[in-house]
Amino acid sequence: MIRRLMLILVVGVLFVGLLGAGSVAAPKELTIGLSVPSLSMTWFSFLKGAVEAEARKLGNVKIITVDAENKTSKQMSDIEDLIVKKVDGVLLVPIEVKALIPAVEDLNRAKIPVATVDRRIEGSGLDILVHVGADNVEGGRLAARYIGKLLNGKGNVVEIEGTPGSSPARDRGRGFNEVLKKEFPNIKVIFRQPADFRRADGMNLMENILQSGKDFDAVFAHNDDMILGALEALKARAGGKKVITMGFDAIEDALNAVEEGTLNGTIEQFPGKQAATALDILVEYLRTGKAPSSKAIWIEPKVITKANLNDAEKRLK
Repeated sequence: MIRRLMLILVVGVLFVGLLGAGSVAAPKELTIGLSVPSLSMTWFSFLKGAVEAEARKLGNVKIITVDAENKTSKQMSDIEDLIVKKVDGVLLVPIEVKALIPAVEDLNRAKIPVATVDRRIEGSGLDILVHVGADNVEGGRLAARYIGKLLNGKGNVVEIEGTPGSSPARDRGRGFNEVLKKEFPNIKVIFRQPADFRRADGMNLMENILQSGKDFDAVFAHNDDMILGALEALKARAGGKKVITMGFDAIEDALNAVEEGTLNGTIEQFPGKQAATALDILVEYLRTGKAPSSKAIWIEPKVITKANLNDAEKRLK
């Protein structure tokens, strides 16, 4: 009899244990808004994919992506729509450093936490959970040193800038020109103009430069789409001299051009790592209330050339 009672007790304990194991609560379901400047730009399309991949790893995280189409007014409206939809949090890549301040203020009033990725927002009194981005100033410095070395410290350079008012355009240009001035005084930027991070604009701008008859030895563009557009114009120039070309972002098309030898190099800033890190921090905060130990996380950029192509994020296995 005692044996039978013990057997019943053991079975009962095991049954309760199995019930408990099967009833472990799934992580809280979250909806995160992702606002990017333009999905027509390859870099942001890749970042979107990286965010979605990380969301799948985290489980029960839904991503709503809104494309601002490179219009500040639309990005403002997109964020208002996300507030109306009562998303749990927002990942924001702002078009400009200051223009999106009112949108972040609205998110703060709605008590929706926001993390910025790649591009920063500058404004006093804003509550931003974290900024995760590459050190764009350092990336500009690396580009200048690479070009300076290839030019043996002497020559003329064309600088194709990104969208005016955006933090990447400002910071990449700042680092680039800082190094040229201090370390390569015999290298001069003879032409500098924005092409808004767009490939077609980069091609049109380079066509205009070539028609002007300006003599230059290297081209640095603030992103790969613009340098790839510029390369198309340079290829069409019959009998033109070979110039050094340098991009920024290490998108797949640029890596292919580096491999083929038509592009000298690009700057890798690890967008997948940026996106995953920002989303991880935002989700952890929403699920546990734990805030990050730092308000800014900077990822070190890297020069990618034919010699180290496999160091690029999109080539890593």
